[in-house]
Amino acid sequence: MADTSSQVALVTGAARGIGLAIAKALATAGFSVALNDFGRNDELARAVEALSDDGAKAVAVPGDVSDLSKHEWMLRTATDALGPMTTLVNNAGVGVLSRGDLLEVSEESYDRCMAVNAKAHFFLTQAFAKSLVNAKRSPHLFYSVINVTSSNAVAVAVQRGEYCASKAAAAMISKVFAARLGQEGIAVFDVQPGLIETEMTAAVKDSYRTRAEEGLTLFPRLGQPDDIGTIIRTVATGALPYMTGQVLSADAGLLLPRF
Repeated sequence: MADTSSQVALVTGAARGIGLAIAKALATAGFSVALNDFGRNDELARAVEALSDDGAKAVAVPGDVSDLSKHEWMLRTATDALGPMTTLVNNAGVGVLSRGDLLEVSEESYDRCMAVNAKAHFFLTQAFAKSLVNAKRSPHLFYSVINVTSSNAVAVAVQRGEYCASKAAAAMISKVFAARLGQEGIAVFDVQPGLIETEMTAAVKDSYRTRAEEGLTLFPRLGQPDDIGTIIRTVATGALPYMTGQVLSADAGLLLPRF
């Protein structure tokens, strides 16, 4: 594995939930971590303080990932505070404005999902990759982009069609950047969480839990943010060498074909 004491990661959507669990997991592995979020500055400050109290080097990089003009500033701010970056975790995401009939989906909800869940992934990865390609890099460090998409990149949820479309786009973004960045020695992975208990799923977690216990997932429980944090820490430390472009289905077997 890489020398993680010199690894520096930017994690988007990191004030709470899966993003915060990812940031904490990376910090426990010795990473310095820049935490990004939008519109939750108090929560973001508390998240950074929590990591710092545990001895990690951490900094807040607030900003809306869907504002492409902020990407270079975000990367520069993280680098100036923590040192040359090695790792980008595109975790920031939004759900639909309202669940309902696919025939009634609004352009506003569609555009919002695409802007945050897909377009931001594409262009922040592009900016990050350019900064690495043009920089002197250590052969002892592991360089990676890890995109957090969703099982809905594959599985249809007809009441959230625009969300599914955005996650499918994000999954393809992972593949095309893996193909482009392999020659640069930068690995790209797509982590697809399934039924994870977060604030975003709070409204439906009881029904999700019941369905999991009834066999929708092979492990009869909901996933936790820490599960995703552990998976991403494993990837980001280089513990999966000679791999890139893979989908990691963090879904307890949800998408396994069964009869």
